[in-house]
Amino acid sequence: MTKISLSNKLTTQTNVLVITTKFINEFNLPDKVNNYIVAELKKEGVTHLTYNYIGKYLSIFIVDTKKEQNALLETLRNHGAKVADGINAAKHTTIYIYNQTKLTNLSLAAAEGIALANYQFIKHKPSQTKKANTLTSIIIANTNINPTDLLHLNTVCHATFKARDLVNEPVNSLNATDLANAFKAMGKEASFKVDVFNKKKITELKMGGILAVNAGSVDEPTFTVMEYKPKNAKNKKPYVLVGKGVVYDTGGLSLKPTLNSMDLMKCDMAGGAAVGCALYAIAKAKLNVHVIALVPATDNRPGFNAFAPGDIITMMDGSTVEMLNSDAEGRMILADALHFAKQYKPELTIDMATLTGAAMAAIGTFGMVGMGTATQQQKDKLHASGFNVHERIAELPFWEEYSDLLKSDIADQKNIGGPLAGAITAGKFLVKFVNYPYYHLDIAGPAFLSAKDSYRGKGGTGYGVRLLFDFFKNL
Repeated sequence: MTKISLSNKLTTQTNVLVITTKFINEFNLPDKVNNYIVAELKKEGVTHLTYNYIGKYLSIFIVDTKKEQNALLETLRNHGAKVADGINAAKHTTIYIYNQTKLTNLSLAAAEGIALANYQFIKHKPSQTKKANTLTSIIIANTNINPTDLLHLNTVCHATFKARDLVNEPVNSLNATDLANAFKAMGKEASFKVDVFNKKKITELKMGGILAVNAGSVDEPTFTVMEYKPKNAKNKKPYVLVGKGVVYDTGGLSLKPTLNSMDLMKCDMAGGAAVGCALYAIAKAKLNVHVIALVPATDNRPGFNAFAPGDIITMMDGSTVEMLNSDAEGRMILADALHFAKQYKPELTIDMATLTGAAMAAIGTFGMVGMGTATQQQKDKLHASGFNVHERIAELPFWEEYSDLLKSDIADQKNIGGPLAGAITAGKFLVKFVNYPYYHLDIAGPAFLSAKDSYRGKGGTGYGVRLLFDFFKNL
């Protein structure tokens, strides 16, 4: 893992990212080199310059401090990703960040971009080990950064890596039981409580949604309950996180029709990974907030006694669902988890799921869609955290008329609402199972990327971990 640390020292013989409004030669560069750099940076439109000096990597980034703060931080993260590529291409192991401005958060943003961009998933590729990234150390120099801020940054980056690892694992090495065991290991490491319900317990609890989705699988489902409750928790009622844990989704009997669409379906548990790894970060950082995370997990297959379109499913809360599309399975398992959460009388419940293609169609991979019954203050705080870490939330309308699209002639509701407003009707399905402040986040777009995107990389992005950590950190 790439480690971010602080130092008051900076030798002239190091690799450096300089953040500045106007470059000052504090590195004993020869006049000839310095004059070249100054001349290049004076050219119109030039905001950054990379220079290799006697085998050392030097990157200079000119910041516009008048730019909106969150946009400026994201610019630094993106530049950090380019620096990570440059350092690894040159086979260096260390990069210093030297900030010539008074804005210390710019150093943290750059370090975050470098660290996140340095992630690799080569566990199953022995031939790649010789090409593993060489960068191991990011050192922030000459700054008065609060050590707690550095601890939080290292923690959330590490948690994001864990989420990416889980999302990138194929189902033949990460089924529902394996996912639960991964959460157990995190609980042991970060000192939070983890209980895993097996199929027998899930059956006793009458979690009909989970059992229906699991009916086509040879592997048993799990329901993982994680709890972090420090003695100094500021909240009297817990916050509850719920994550979709479909470890692989064929669509069931409603087999996915789109060409190659199943190729990426190991990522359908990204919501579960996000909430579990967010709780890991919260516990590791010892934030003073009581948080519970619930992850219902199974794969969705067309075998054995797989649930079929037209089936009537009795959910944990006793209500019935006319199942008309087995590829709308995520909402079935989330519904049982949301009903289970009622016992905690939550301050707020947030679910996170790769739930609908409609969400991705609406806003692409640039953010997640959100909707629900949370208070305006709760929504504002979540949206603010989204902008802080550039995991933005696009709020969709949640009008009551959308519920009409889910009406069934023979059950309490259908599990799909038709061709219109698919992301919203999914949220409307889920809200039927709550009686507390609730917010639904659909991360179908950004959770898994088929092409590299700056520090988010390619494959599993760990989307949602940084958002949730920032939200709870700022409570």
